[in-house]
Amino acid sequence: MCNMAILPSSSLLSLSQRKLIYPSSIFACSTQIRFQLGFQIMTSTSKCEPKSVASSTVYEVPGLDSHEMDSIAEKTFARYSSKTELKRNGKGISIVWYRNDLRVLDNEALFKAWVSSEAILPVYCIDPRLFETTYYFGLPKTGALRAQFIIECLADLKKNLMKKGLDLLIQHGKPEDILPSLAKAFGAHTVYAHKETCSEELQVERLVVRGLRRVVLSPAQGNSTNSSSTNNPKLELIWGSTMYHLDDLPFSVSSLPDVYTQFRKSVEAKCTIRGCIRHPKSLGPPPNIDDWGSIPSIEQLGLHLEKATKGMLFLGGETAALSRVTEYFWKKDLLKTYKETRNGMLGPDYSTKFSPWFASGSLSPRLIYEEVKRYEKERQANDSTYWVLFELIWRDYFRFLSIKYGNSLFHLGGPRKVEQGWSQEQKLFESWRNGCTGYPLIDANMKELSTTGFMSNRGRQIVCSFLVRDMGIDWRMGAEWFETCLLDYDPCSNYGNWTYGAGVGNDPREDRYFSIPKQAQTYDPEGEYVAYWLPELVALPTEKRNFPGKSYIEQVVPLKFGNTNRHHNQSMARRSKFGGRQFGAQRR
Repeated sequence: MCNMAILPSSSLLSLSQRKLIYPSSIFACSTQIRFQLGFQIMTSTSKCEPKSVASSTVYEVPGLDSHEMDSIAEKTFARYSSKTELKRNGKGISIVWYRNDLRVLDNEALFKAWVSSEAILPVYCIDPRLFETTYYFGLPKTGALRAQFIIECLADLKKNLMKKGLDLLIQHGKPEDILPSLAKAFGAHTVYAHKETCSEELQVERLVVRGLRRVVLSPAQGNSTNSSSTNNPKLELIWGSTMYHLDDLPFSVSSLPDVYTQFRKSVEAKCTIRGCIRHPKSLGPPPNIDDWGSIPSIEQLGLHLEKATKGMLFLGGETAALSRVTEYFWKKDLLKTYKETRNGMLGPDYSTKFSPWFASGSLSPRLIYEEVKRYEKERQANDSTYWVLFELIWRDYFRFLSIKYGNSLFHLGGPRKVEQGWSQEQKLFESWRNGCTGYPLIDANMKELSTTGFMSNRGRQIVCSFLVRDMGIDWRMGAEWFETCLLDYDPCSNYGNWTYGAGVGNDPREDRYFSIPKQAQTYDPEGEYVAYWLPELVALPTEKRNFPGKSYIEQVVPLKFGNTNRHHNQSMARRSKFGGRQFGAQRR
């Protein structure tokens, strides 16, 4: 699952020549991917979501204006800058290869490059492989929504690097072509980058190493601190994507526990979380470059975005990420109730919404850890402040599992090699993908996904269970559609969650099932969520919205367990908020 990655591109086709053509069936049932480019933003400023949400409301996340966001970013950068004078001890030029770490703060690759050289060349490669199709079912690898989010991340990264005395070189092509070419042209002794864990990314790393070995530097171009007998540029990979560092785990990755609870208890008892890297105030100078390249538009990537009229609009970039942290933790003071509200589905403030910025690397999990601890010190510590960290440990766990299990994470039988007869019936899958199943809770979630690139954690659990349990569809079809759509897509969390939810993952528990009637009655008792995404249900009584009968489209399959015609009040007494985690749970 290749994530986005940039050559002196004269030898390559221009982006405008590489138009991406999506299968027409993807846009069936009025679910063409839409994105908001110009509209009146409505933001929520209260600490609680409104009782009723207008069907045309668009929420910007974060819900702050540009001046306030710039101010927040400036203050956060100052707080996480080094208070002492730092010294460089290297010579020559080093390259920072940006991948899924599109930030300045707590970026160890950037810091090591600064220490080891006299000048840094930050580079981002727009890899055409990112816009190919998924491995099994030929869906678009990157949809327009995530592409736009990454474009915004790059624009913001460039701005923040310039504030630090650097710039960002934008190149179009494969990293294994671009980076050796740049290393040769500038005499760069080292390429610094953050380490990835999945096969496609690892293959790119191997190709970059192979390309760098063919570049021979003159003695004057080498780094004086490099004792290597050869004089080729090196690729130095740094671990920097998790809250707990890989090297600090109390066991080898091959011995990683297969049960999350065992992993969590072990790392909490035996590991400490490293502090954020503190950068100097200036990271310059950059090399002398006439043309730093330009950030592409969505049209230049061969994609198209339609104007959205509802849902959440996430703004990409480190500035937006830091602003969301301030908004959620400090301005709205929502951290103190996170555990109670995290299973919501409607509006911007039931959960942190940090995940899109984690996936792009615009936000460091270690920075969140430090901000949680600061909140606990300055305001209060409770179950909610811990629960944010609890969820980050899950994210770490899936990243480490991707190393232990390798490509089995993407195979039909999963890490456990489960043999099961899954269906790949295309029309049935399309009814799920397009939000036309006849079950309002499923359809509303799927329409939110295709419209915004986001879905609540609760929604992801429900639609996963429905696809694999009730429909009997190959879970990889669902995982690949999520790969296309999600703003917060990363291969480790996405496929780790899908294998977990499908019962083929590392966790030994089997037959997880989410009862749609029960989920609807517990998490959308008045049908506000489904009415928001399915306007045809607005006129129905609240108790009928999730159970509309013949007032809605025909159900494509019967439920394996549960009956949507049962009276709404049967389960109202059981509206407890279930604990547990992303994507997986036993029968609920």
